[in-house]
Amino acid sequence: QVQLVESGGGLVQAGGSLRLSCAASGSIFRVNAMGWHRQAPGKQREMVAVITSGGSTNYADSVKGRYTISRDNAKNTVYLQMDSLKPEDTAVYYCNVLISNIVLRTTEYWGQGTQVTVSS
Repeated sequence: QVQLVESGGGLVQAGGSLRLSCAASGSIFRVNAMGWHRQAPGKQREMVAVITSGGSTNYADSVKGRYTISRDNAKNTVYLQMDSLKPEDTAVYYCNVLISNIVLRTTEYWGQGTQVTVSS
């Protein structure tokens, strides 16, 4: 079984920064794409950033230029550096990882979510 453990959320003032981490462990043969989604109250969950196994990145327009996604393949960990935070960034952030097992069955996993709150 695969577990994702998220950390790094918290309360920060507008203009501040946070760094989220998500570490995958368990039955892992290959970690494919990794990313972050967020969900604010009353809103649909939205993709904010993804990074492929080759290191290509994509960002939602709302965070482009402020967020940076990266990965440490040796640690099976994905990071999200969030700078210049705005109150509208307030949401629960979920790690999302595509993992293949040794027989190449690919499964999508989600972290437990970590709260990010940005105050004015």
